[in-house]
Amino acid sequence: MHPSKLKAMLESVATGAIAVDDAVGQLRDLPYEDLGFAKIDHHRHLRKGYPETIFCAGKTPDEVVAIAGRMRGRGSNVFGTRCTPEMLERVGEAYPEAELHGRARAFTLTVDPPGALDGYVAVVCAGTSDIPVAEEACVTCGVLGSRVERVYDVGVAGIHRLFEQRTVLDAADAVVVCAGMEGALPSVVAGLVSCPVIGVPTSVGYGASFGGLSALLGMLNSCAAGLTVVNIDNGFGAAIAAANINRIANGK
Repeated sequence: MHPSKLKAMLESVATGAIAVDDAVGQLRDLPYEDLGFAKIDHHRHLRKGYPETIFCAGKTPDEVVAIAGRMRGRGSNVFGTRCTPEMLERVGEAYPEAELHGRARAFTLTVDPPGALDGYVAVVCAGTSDIPVAEEACVTCGVLGSRVERVYDVGVAGIHRLFEQRTVLDAADAVVVCAGMEGALPSVVAGLVSCPVIGVPTSVGYGASFGGLSALLGMLNSCAAGLTVVNIDNGFGAAIAAANINRIANGK
């Protein structure tokens, strides 16, 4: 439940506009609701400032649709990641108002639009093949109210392309950098800007990239001080951190 909705409900109880028993009915599923196959954390927004995200991998389309419906019914925004095309199709059929983000493999169902933050997060990717992970980061930032500036296809094989984007990078409150292969780009960016930089190794590359392990190790061994690194292909986790940095930087 969104904090503003909880506050409004409690104020209504205090004034007598809502009966105590009705309020108890609304609160009965806090802090979580057990659907048998999933326990929905309706309390997440109160603790963290944003609702629980549905990690759709391994779930059935029907399970995803059911969880989304229960969250929406509680007045929560809904965000699902790592969706298959079938899941996105089913969500779109069940909830025509949902926004489907095919390249990010995600969907959003907005009940209460988040307040827009000042500033922005720059999401950078080395090559076009890294865009799905970068788009997951972009959608996640948007769910949390952070504006995004995309800087795509600026990898170290043509480093002059990155230097043309210095103005965008320098003005960001946080930068998410997605790169596969040898994973060099986050180190370069972290050496250029003063804001926090979060590296996301992607599973893009030939055999010796070991599904992103080479990029991960390269980023962890970066000589650029302060570079933070998340797990392979984890655009979501990087964006959560970046959006929180953006929120703090703008006094929210």
